[in-house]
Amino acid sequence: MTGKLSSGVLHPIPPDLRDALLADPGARARWEDITPLARNEWICWTTSVKKPETRKEHVQRVCSELKEGMRRPCCWPGCPHRTRNRRPA
Repeated sequence: MTGKLSSGVLHPIPPDLRDALLADPGARARWEDITPLARNEWICWTTSVKKPETRKEHVQRVCSELKEGMRRPCCWPGCPHRTRNRRPA
């Protein structure tokens, strides 16, 4: 397999997440199976934290939760960049 991964719709894949996905064939296969919008949410969920140790934890969780069948981050309101221009209902 090559080092190419599909990205999200807005966010590029950060190097730490890219490396983790490339090192885990199961997580990588699930990553390629989700939509670009779902990938975008995983990326934003990973990069939205402030502490380096929390970020490392999020990167590990992306891999494990994808392999568990999760398609989007649980209990997260979604990428704020995606909803910034939405009108209230």
